[in-house]
Amino acid sequence: MRERRGQLPSPEVTAGAARFFRGMADQTRLRILVALAQEPTCVGDLCLLLSLEQSAVSHQLRLLRELRLVSARRRGRHMVYSLEDDHVLQLVREAVAHASHSSCPG
Repeated sequence: MRERRGQLPSPEVTAGAARFFRGMADQTRLRILVALAQEPTCVGDLCLLLSLEQSAVSHQLRLLRELRLVSARRRGRHMVYSLEDDHVLQLVREAVAHASHSSCPG
């Protein structure tokens, strides 16, 4: 049992992973992440793509930035958002693929 305990990630690592999954656990945030997995996008375009109000998209993007799932850079007068890194991209794609092939309802 001691050997197995040594193979477990630290509580800090599992807390970080739990924060990541909390970020993806909201349908609106996940839709934003899926959109950003396709290409970096500004808030206005995300609003049009997802049929959401700017305040709702901006609020979710702020949370995603705090969770370090997305990053932003200024392009002219607009902030362009993208996934933080390739790990986020891979996990978003895997989550969508799993849901697409899952037999779970909903």
